[in-house]
Amino acid sequence: MPPTLASLVHHSALKLTVRAGADRLDVPVRWAHASELADPVPYMEGGELLLITALKLDAEDPEAMRRYVKRLVEAGVVGLGFAVGVNYEDVPEALVDAAEDEGLPLLEVPRRTPFLAISKAVSAAIAADQYRAVSEGFAAQRELTKQALNDAPEGLLAALATQLDGWAALYDASGAVVATAPEWAGRRAARLTADVERLRERPAPASAVVGDADGDGGGDRVELHSLGTGRGPRAALAVGTAAALGTAERYAVHSAIALLTLTTERSRSLHAAEQRIGAAVLRMLLAGEPDHARAVAGGLYGELLDAPFRMILAESSSASKPFGADATLVTGKPLPADADGDPLGQLVEVVEGAAARTGESVLVVPDGERLVVLAGDGGAAVAACQEFALGLEAARAATAVRDAGAVGEEDELAVGLSAPAGPIAAAAAYKQAEQALSVARRRGRAFVEHEELAAGSVVPLLADDAVRAFADGLLRALREHDATGRGDLVASLRAWLSKHGQWDAAAADLGVHRHTLRYRMRRVEEILGRSLDDPDVRMELWLALKVTAAVGE
Repeated sequence: MPPTLASLVHHSALKLTVRAGADRLDVPVRWAHASELADPVPYMEGGELLLITALKLDAEDPEAMRRYVKRLVEAGVVGLGFAVGVNYEDVPEALVDAAEDEGLPLLEVPRRTPFLAISKAVSAAIAADQYRAVSEGFAAQRELTKQALNDAPEGLLAALATQLDGWAALYDASGAVVATAPEWAGRRAARLTADVERLRERPAPASAVVGDADGDGGGDRVELHSLGTGRGPRAALAVGTAAALGTAERYAVHSAIALLTLTTERSRSLHAAEQRIGAAVLRMLLAGEPDHARAVAGGLYGELLDAPFRMILAESSSASKPFGADATLVTGKPLPADADGDPLGQLVEVVEGAAARTGESVLVVPDGERLVVLAGDGGAAVAACQEFALGLEAARAATAVRDAGAVGEEDELAVGLSAPAGPIAAAAAYKQAEQALSVARRRGRAFVEHEELAAGSVVPLLADDAVRAFADGLLRALREHDATGRGDLVASLRAWLSKHGQWDAAAADLGVHRHTLRYRMRRVEEILGRSLDDPDVRMELWLALKVTAAVGE
């Protein structure tokens, strides 16, 4: 520890005597400085032991001493050493009283003790403390490096917590707690997720100091540090201590940051290799070779390839093309390390973060400007994907309302989700996800599930301009005929088709005689030039009627 006034008083060679402020001798001394100026304050930085002989002071004037001592205290001077036997045989009572009143430790320096000896003692103690801090820092670095060689971060965090006499926590890219040391620190670390999220918004490297993480007045001083070298840090480290970090502790924290950053970068390389394997596994599943896919994957994806899974297909209209044109299933290129700012990259973080928190396995593969995800049916990854996409959709709708529709499509995300499937049906699941994605794009939706399409009507799927134009063109001649007041052919056609060509039932609905309805259907055939006996013609007319009814025509 750095030298204190107490350590100087106990220094056998200095022979110092305490004349005032005996209860404040534990304060650290940054330096010892001799000055005979009447006002040395402009030359003080704080933390000094000021040494004087009162050559230019009226040390017996109580008012002058009160002003003098008050100025020293305000400047941060931690102690005053007064040499006796030079200008004064004893320490003047006026100075002693002023020091007592202001709480400034006053040390009597005997004539045989030169100021230089005090300065050397302070300097030697400071050097010894720095050497100790460096030595302890190197020792901590060796221990942390030893622990970092293990794959799990718990050992490194435990070593760091021991060095700090506090606790440490590691967060992943989503802000979730990955590991803590000791284990009881998990509750404290979980309270800091919002602070970690704010830290991740800043360019790396970034750090922040927050207050009591426990919320119960425990007084933890918590430091947060980002891990990573890109604009979007991938992880964060939190350390909690009862007091500010010393030099040795600071060395330990910096070593831990460097080692965890290297571990993070190594994890990225491993993640890239895993994605290349994932691309090969997905190709085999889509080719109908689940046994080969399992052989290649080994235990990489746990039971994902054996249990029911969902296929997720996501696409962003971002002009930045985050995955690049060549990042296809064929090449198996990895996702970019910095996914900050594009919806697909954010979706990857959300899905992988949710899976990591619940111990699930997911297969994430970039496919050009798309993203393919294989996740367990009913798992947290699928739920997180849906929540994220719908959240973007809601935010987009709110922005459109606020800006009166002035919202572009440069950052829109669309996600298609397949029905539950097994390894043998992977190709069918991919097709389902692709169909759901196509519908999401046409409808301006962020998330569409294939089962939703199967449970609904086919009519909304036809709600685009080309289909509406076809329907309008097919029925236009009938509407023009009805507009002259010479009949009600459109309504009659709708009633007849809805009753599957049953004359009596359709005529009853219209309130006309069946012969009148037969006459109207002959007129429909004459005007359209088509036979109602043709099932394709009836199907087209029925869909045209449904489409125009859906748009209120």
